[in-house]
Amino acid sequence: MQLYTAQSFAQRQSLVVTAQLQQAICLLQMPNAELSSFIETQSEENPFLELRLPPAPAPSSALPRSQAAAGDDWDRVAGLAADPGPSLYVHVTAEIARLGLTAEESAAASVFLDALEPWGWLGQPLELLAPRAGLSLEAAERLLAKLHRIEPAGLFARSLAECLRLQASEQGLLTPLFAAVLDHLSLLAAADLRGLCRACGCGMEELKAVLRQLRGLNPKPGALFDAAPSPQRPPDLLVSPGPDGWRVDLNRSTLPTVVVRADTAQDFAGTAAPYVGERLSVARWLARAVEHRNQTTLKIGAEVVRRQRGFLEEGPARMEPMTLREVADAVGVHESTVSRVSSGLMIATPQGTFPLKSFFTAALSAREGDTAGSAAAVRHRVRQLVQAESPDDPLSDDAIARIISDEGVTLARRTVAKYREQLNIPSSVQRRRQALVTGAL
Repeated sequence: MQLYTAQSFAQRQSLVVTAQLQQAICLLQMPNAELSSFIETQSEENPFLELRLPPAPAPSSALPRSQAAAGDDWDRVAGLAADPGPSLYVHVTAEIARLGLTAEESAAASVFLDALEPWGWLGQPLELLAPRAGLSLEAAERLLAKLHRIEPAGLFARSLAECLRLQASEQGLLTPLFAAVLDHLSLLAAADLRGLCRACGCGMEELKAVLRQLRGLNPKPGALFDAAPSPQRPPDLLVSPGPDGWRVDLNRSTLPTVVVRADTAQDFAGTAAPYVGERLSVARWLARAVEHRNQTTLKIGAEVVRRQRGFLEEGPARMEPMTLREVADAVGVHESTVSRVSSGLMIATPQGTFPLKSFFTAALSAREGDTAGSAAAVRHRVRQLVQAESPDDPLSDDAIARIISDEGVTLARRTVAKYREQLNIPSSVQRRRQALVTGAL
């Protein structure tokens, strides 16, 4: 066998992902607030880079939030949020201090506090907490009984039945019949009211009176705390009606500006020249990258709005099918660019504020002569049908599929079931049970 060496030449195209290219890609999906933080971090390391935030908004008239001039409202709304009050942890800590516990009990109570779930129940079995707290099971039971005195009633409960029992006891509702109902909550969950009457040894009218009282209790007393709604993130794009149709604007009230301080470079000379050139180049590149990000965002937003005119004017029922590739081809960018922009940004419309990605929805097959509907519009139609159904005779998935198919969009029963689950709508059997229980109250 003879060995020899040889040289060959070939051309090959490849994309080298530099650090700057990675940053440019990341900028595409940054919302305005995150973009501000990123630029601020860069400016701390670069003397030739300056971040300028929008000026504080002046009081404005009551314009629609969808108009660009009303973008300032987002800052004012955030300032109107009510004081959420103490958290569950802070509240319970203060209440434990008022119980007059011994030093040993106080130390053990901190273990119980750490096991408290956000909704107010005890998140771990007492058999596990007792040894961790250095208590016997009997001593742990006695301590738990003291913790059950903390307001609101129901905190530190180990089950739904115990949570409701504590509240009923505190309100003077815990009659033998009420206690029997709590012992058979599984029958209530199954809407088996006749079976519940037999198990509790009572008549239907007696049971209905107890169920009305039961309905006034809170199964998650801890949810009374930490329940302040999170402030909605300001939108990055604003849609408003214009003389030539719908227009899209960047939300300038939250959009940062990159300023390159090239004039300060003259203050550096001599040995600092290489550093000045490199830092100045980075600052100029970032300014161009941010401007590119803004223009790309506007182009994609404008194309989405152009295609979703029906939604803007009439609501979710008119959501049109739209894919990433269709928008990418129309705008002249890569499909991945549309994906990155739509995944991170919010858009304010006359119908509400939504993630931009929610407008990308698949098309469903239609009968000949009909227009294909979008998955989002069909989900909206499913919700409408369920809301309008008779509680005593809820629509099955098959019935919903037939109605929507008759309206022009071919739909299978399993597709209805999938959309119903996405909308957190119970099955027709579960909805009928809920109607029975509600009717009994």
